[in-house]
Amino acid sequence: MPKVLISDKMSPLAAQIFRERGVEVDEITGETKDQLIARIGEYDGLAIRSSTKVTKEILAAATNLKVIGRAGIGVDNVDIPAASAQGVVVMNTPFGNSITTAEHAIALMFALARQLPEADASTQAGKWEKNRFMGVELTGKTLGLIGAGNIGSIVADRALGLKMKVVAYDPFLTADRAVELGIEKADLDTLLAKADFITLHTPLTDQTRNILSRENLAKTKKGVRIINCARGGLIDEAALKDALDSGQVGGAALDVFVEEPATASPLFNTPNFISTPHLGASTNEAQVNVALQVAEQMADFLVTGGVTNALNMPSLSAEEAPKLKPYMALAERLGSLVGQLAHDGLTAISVEMEGAAAALNPKPITSAVLAGLMRVHSDTVNMVNAPFLARERGMDVREVRREREGDYHTMVRVTVATQAGERSVAGTLFGNTAPRLVELFGIKVEADLAGDMLYIVNEDAPGFIGRLGSTLGEAGVNIGTFHLGRRDAGGEAVLLLSVDTPVPAAVLDAILKLPGVKRATALKFD
Repeated sequence: MPKVLISDKMSPLAAQIFRERGVEVDEITGETKDQLIARIGEYDGLAIRSSTKVTKEILAAATNLKVIGRAGIGVDNVDIPAASAQGVVVMNTPFGNSITTAEHAIALMFALARQLPEADASTQAGKWEKNRFMGVELTGKTLGLIGAGNIGSIVADRALGLKMKVVAYDPFLTADRAVELGIEKADLDTLLAKADFITLHTPLTDQTRNILSRENLAKTKKGVRIINCARGGLIDEAALKDALDSGQVGGAALDVFVEEPATASPLFNTPNFISTPHLGASTNEAQVNVALQVAEQMADFLVTGGVTNALNMPSLSAEEAPKLKPYMALAERLGSLVGQLAHDGLTAISVEMEGAAAALNPKPITSAVLAGLMRVHSDTVNMVNAPFLARERGMDVREVRREREGDYHTMVRVTVATQAGERSVAGTLFGNTAPRLVELFGIKVEADLAGDMLYIVNEDAPGFIGRLGSTLGEAGVNIGTFHLGRRDAGGEAVLLLSVDTPVPAAVLDAILKLPGVKRATALKFD
């Protein structure tokens, strides 16, 4: 009988489900790291919330561990690479607290609109400052959503019920999906200029970090009110403090902070600022939901081998896995390449499998492409939930299989439709195991996609490579490999360089200033 340890407090219904499914369970919470290390070796599964930190040391002691289940969405407290290296599946429950988080955002919006915390404190202090607290109505106001996925779409639905207008910025939101939701799709600058209230519902990634930067806060409508129940780090907190002081931002409510627990934020005691201690998922219903879901998922995996919401494992049968593994690695890198280079305004994606690839199960390959594509914007996307997230955003996903062989005995091509037109990349397997890029946006180029890389589009002209090498060399950036492709002599050329260290923003700016350079983008592949 499989055995699971529940190491954080959660609904007793979780333990009940484990037992009903034939899984032995212990509920032992509040242990120290050393106590957990001494105990963990006897368990097949570990069910946690946010308190337990699953480190390399704990994983090293977990000699029988097969699955970690996080009751909630965030897995910052789990060393996923170490778990993957040890063959431990990591699951979360990304949708169990969506309604609760959306409702908290709406509650904070009301609190900002009517200055409820300040009015409560004043009244309970024996004052009666009725004229001091002049609020605003939500009816007829424009709500700007940054992120229109699961939680964002719920917030949009509630806001429309309040007779608000809703404008959304989300690179994966299609026009058809926006119409279905009854909202307006817009770019970020348009949203900032239109919105009376802004709510954020996007993960924290390199692309979304400080999405409300000092520069972007200056683009907002004067007096805008901002709510963040998503992730700390989406807003430049120092810039928000200055914007509140100047009146550019009329009010802000944060449930999340860059540093948590937040005990000394510069925003504290700022007029028109409301804070809560990461309460987005803190309702009885949400805690029950995530506990039930994590128990069901873990029990299914331990008893039947079923996989749901795994962050480091695709849905595969034992027979398919060996054949599909190199193809999934190729597909994920192709998706990541497209996601890093052509990720805005995506409306459709086509995954073509040609030659030997056409004889395989296409679902894991397509899921791997979507995971690579969408991981640019989400820290929880994986090959299990990527298709769901794509459908949720209205993306049209097509699979095409061509049994005939072309230039290569096997090939995977990824084509995306964007506002700027179609973009296509293709790759193959060398020796049936090694993923290799063979075509990039219509230009033949062979390259490995791994580690830190630099993508450059330039005019094919003498002397450019020397100038580029000098620029990188002066900045201390060492080139590992160099891959060049071009449409024709003197035309447009592309360069893919692997570099030993990430390319700093200042170096990218210097490259962009070189004669003939049209684009320079830093890339990262795991």
